[in-house]
Order: sequence, then C-alpha cells, then structure tokens
Amino acid sequence: MTGHVTAPAAALADQLPSWATLVRAPNPGPMTLEGTNTWVLAAPGAGGVLVVDPGPLDEGHLAAVAALGPVVGVLITHGHPDHTEGLDRFLELTGAERLGFGAAGSTVDAAGLRVRALVTPGHTADSLCFLIEGGDERAVCTGDTILGRGTTVVAHPDGDLGDYLDSLTALTAYDGTPALPGHGPALADCAVAARFYLAHRRARLDQVRRAVAEGASSPEQVVATVYADVDRTLWPAAEWSVRAQLAYLDQENRESGPGAGGLDIA
Repeated sequence: MTGHVTAPAAALADQLPSWATLVRAPNPGPMTLEGTNTWVLAAPGAGGVLVVDPGPLDEGHLAAVAALGPVVGVLITHGHPDHTEGLDRFLELTGAERLGFGAAGSTVDAAGLRVRALVTPGHTADSLCFLIEGGDERAVCTGDTILGRGTTVVAHPDGDLGDYLDSLTALTAYDGTPALPGHGPALADCAVAARFYLAHRRARLDQVRRAVAEGASSPEQVVATVYADVDRTLWPAAEWSVRAQLAYLDQENRESGPGAGGLDIA
C-alpha cells in the first residue's frame, strides 16, 4: 500500500457508458500517463455533445473532438494546462460555451444528460468532478482527483491534502459507479478507487511522520526517504505532495496542542 502505485486503484470498466466516447490527446508522459482524456458525452439522438476537458493546444486533437459535435457545452475539471490549454481555441472552433455551476450540487441538463457538479478540491483548489446521468447509466468524470492508473499529485500550495481527503471521502458515496478519469483507463467503481486512495494517502502520511521523527529536516529529504522507490524524474512532483503532507501534519500538530513540531515548508 505504501509503495509507488502504478496499477489501477479499482477494476477496469468492462465498457464505457453508452453515451461516453474517449478521445485521448497525444501528450503522453510521466505526469499524463497515456495522454489527457477528453470525454465526449451525448445521449443517443441528442443532437449535440458535451465535452469534458478539451485538453492541450493540439490542432489535430481539438479537430478530432470538434468533429464529434455539434458541441453544446464544455466542462472543465480543473485548470491545469494539459486539460485547458486548448480551451479557447476549442471554443473558437465550435462556437460552444464553457458551462459554469453556481454551487456544489448544481445541475445542468444538456446533450440528453444530467450533469451534477461535485466540488472536489485537493489535487487543485479548483478541482471538480461531474456526476453524469443518462437513462439508467451514470458515471463520475473525476479529472485528476482519481486517475485510471496510479495515484495523483496534491499540487501544493494550490492543492491541499485535507481538502483532498475530504473529497475522496465524498466520492466513496458512488459505489458501483464507473469513474471516467482525466488520465488512464476508465474504472468500474469510483467508490472502490476512492477508498484505495484514502488508504494509500493515510499510509503515506504515516511514512512522512516516521521520516520526520527519524531526522528528515527538509521536504527534499522526506522525498528521498518516502519516495525512494519512485523514479527520480517524478521526485519534483512527489515534493509537491510531500509539502502538502507536511502542511497537513503541521496543522494536525497545531490542533493537538503546543510542543508538537514539523518542518518549515515556507
């Protein structure tokens, strides 16, 4: 549980919902896995599609997504460039608008589907998931909150581990509901993946506590101890998560009373 996780956090989905199509951007890499997932959603006969995360500014990718239109709206899970760099160009190509949500639980009906916004900060402060319902099928578009393979980064300082743990806890409510992630393959059960992520994060926190107790005096030293099994090319991203973990533990220590200390991560 505490080693570097590269496998899916839940069983892979046998099939996608009938109203979901995956168009994967050609931007594979250590942080993007096979590439950024753009999800195109439409109930049969709807006459238009919703697009989740247009992806990077790649003309071929954007054109391939636009060709599945007409596009009646665009949803964004979070603002990282691999998900949004192509947004303005995509809106120009399609004439569509980005759909906004006034509050957690707000819904939009479009493309023959009902979309409910789930406010899930943690990976980033602006992270959203979307519960999509159409006919007797539903799924959660999880962005980078839950990935199709491995675990995600808490992108400190924008990301917050306490918020992330709360968001994962909220996603455990979706038992038996497929997860359509921002990277990697679709998963059969969002709740199973969320529970795995929670257990993994708590185990990592225990490792960080031990590393600090044993003398690690900087985030870099914690990374070298706790993430020793991770390819060094990923250590800068691991450091984001470590800084988020240390900030979380520092707050935990402050709440537990005077005398408990942590690392200075300013």
